[in-house]
Amino acid sequence: MWNVPNAKRLARIPKLYETDGIPILEKNIYLHFFIGGCDWYITEYDGEDTFFGYVILNGDLQNAEFGYISFQELKDIKVSFMEIDCELAKYWKPQKIKDIKNLGHLKTIA
Repeated sequence: MWNVPNAKRLARIPKLYETDGIPILEKNIYLHFFIGGCDWYITEYDGEDTFFGYVILNGDLQNAEFGYISFQELKDIKVSFMEIDCELAKYWKPQKIKDIKNLGHLKTIA
């Protein structure tokens, strides 16, 4: 994995279930992982290996969904010579789902 988030960055992510009462569009995305046409947007973290977030695989917005994501499995993803990347902190600041251009389609279902 390129740009593995450090402990300080991971510690800022709310624990699992801490954002349950927050409407979807108001939830913050703390990390963005990507490779090719796939994106993982992280909203919560258990502090060990499990993230919760929104996943778009191969640009398929119709089947994109919220769910649990293994940090270790993300680290292990490789496609030929490419590894998954985590957007650097200087380029990715925590932001609400409603403010992320690539997640605009969620406004129609929230």
